[in-house]
Amino acid sequence: MRLTALLIILTTGLLVGCAPADDAGDGRIPLAVGGTEVAGSPGSENWQQFQAAVEASPEPVDLRMLIRGQLGSEEQLLSGLRRGRVQIASMSALAASALVPELTVLYAPFLFADEAEADHVLDKHLAEPLEALLAEQGLHVLQWHEIGFHHVYAREPLLEPRDYRNRRFRVSNSIAAQVFAQSLGSDVISMGFADVVPALQTRMIDAGENAVPYYARTGIAEQAPHLMLTGHALGMNLVLANLDWWQSQPPEVRELLTSAFPARDAIRRQVRAANAAELEAADEIGFRVHLPDEATLVRWREVTAPAHELLLQQAGGQSREIYATALAGREAWRSR
Repeated sequence: MRLTALLIILTTGLLVGCAPADDAGDGRIPLAVGGTEVAGSPGSENWQQFQAAVEASPEPVDLRMLIRGQLGSEEQLLSGLRRGRVQIASMSALAASALVPELTVLYAPFLFADEAEADHVLDKHLAEPLEALLAEQGLHVLQWHEIGFHHVYAREPLLEPRDYRNRRFRVSNSIAAQVFAQSLGSDVISMGFADVVPALQTRMIDAGENAVPYYARTGIAEQAPHLMLTGHALGMNLVLANLDWWQSQPPEVRELLTSAFPARDAIRRQVRAANAAELEAADEIGFRVHLPDEATLVRWREVTAPAHELLLQQAGGQSREIYATALAGREAWRSR
């Protein structure tokens, strides 16, 4: 599976080839930063902080910020990053899982009970082994960037997991999203994010799942105005650097780039506050929030529990070891 994913990545990313790869010619360090950030989002604000810090530094960095999707999709960014055409890029952990399928363990349904538990497991147990796996694929983790928990949205108020049986459920091409929808008995429809709104408009799909920032103000809420706060998976972004390029930089440049991006806890506070504000503005935006009671959440957990084994089978690699590490970290948190 890892070899197949690599071949797919190496055949994509032609757009990324237009990013600078050669030396700036004046002794400055060329640095192309890629991403697919939406203007005004927490991620966009963090990149503004990064840019300001780098440009204010005396270090000879020739910075090019290409974070508005100028270089194509996340798949194209990943290809360009590994080929050295882009030096730093931000992308979802699901996109990076094309190279490191063990990252999909983070998205196992209801793996984490809440944010505090997820923070502990990632920080104390999972970050280090996952970063080592990314390094094996030539990628250095500059920062983990939380997106927020994924929830389920639908055209109608489908509150119970049984309501999704035979419904057309949109998923990304990630293993985790697919096995989640399969466990609900849904008709699984895989499509790119840009196609979601048209698909809802034409009734090609009935429902889907994503974090609040990718639902509330992207046009999805208008077409699927019911948001069930399942909180079934923690969405993560990664800020990644090409490892060979990173190791070739002097220590002072690496220190600058590490410190220029906000700290993990600061990002968490920012993202969680922004997501809460979006939910509070539901009436203004035009969607309805449904908060399941504990008994309903138990039913969601029970129905989707088989997805864990399906995910591990399909991900392969060291996924079972990573999953066991996550469970051990979760138990440590719960028994503290």
